[in-house]
Amino acid sequence: MNKVSLLFASLLPEPLMIKFVRFYVNLQMKKHARLAVNGLENLNGDLERPYLFVCNHLSNSDGLILNKVLEKENIIFVAGKKLESNFMTSLGFKIVRSISIVPNSPDKEAIKKVIGAVKEGNSILIFPEGTRSRTAKMLEGKKGILLFAKLTNAPIVPIGIWGTEKFMPIKQDMGKEAFCDADININIGEAFKLPKRGTDETKENWEADCLQSIMMSIAELLPKEHRGYYGDPRKDLM
Repeated sequence: MNKVSLLFASLLPEPLMIKFVRFYVNLQMKKHARLAVNGLENLNGDLERPYLFVCNHLSNSDGLILNKVLEKENIIFVAGKKLESNFMTSLGFKIVRSISIVPNSPDKEAIKKVIGAVKEGNSILIFPEGTRSRTAKMLEGKKGILLFAKLTNAPIVPIGIWGTEKFMPIKQDMGKEAFCDADININIGEAFKLPKRGTDETKENWEADCLQSIMMSIAELLPKEHRGYYGDPRKDLM
């Protein structure tokens, strides 16, 4: 948001603030974003729900865009707690349902909230890299996603997204991030579940294989130039 919009939003009572932020964000999407979404058919039919969505992370606008695309999926985002301390990103939390988590720590309260949300029928979306990529290429995934996969036992749905790094480019000062014209592509993959650990398989090897499977399922939905750490998927995106 620009400074004038931020100032205006800050002066409004919360109910009006939420309406204004939603209107403003939708207006910016309509004005600047050209969306191409593939794979929504993978969410149709009598598939088991709720889902555990996993996606690469390029911009603070990822949640706003995916919230719009997946609006029928009753979705809650898991987001780093530090985003609440920035006024601009905290405004995003007003229109996107989210659970805050302390990154790289056993945040028991957040874990409980995620499990409770799934039991209530909500789908969860997690960015398993744990942070936005500054190069628009995938980073190594964090093991925390495995905990949520095991505890929720929800089908995992991978998503590959690119173009949001141009729609809202990363700035060191998040208050200066702004919407720009961009083509945004979203590929939604097929749901899957992690394999059970084999009797002769160590926990460490099983976890490493599962994390690799999750991250590669995302990478396969991205063009080669965005795959980064996972740059050698089992098949190429045509």
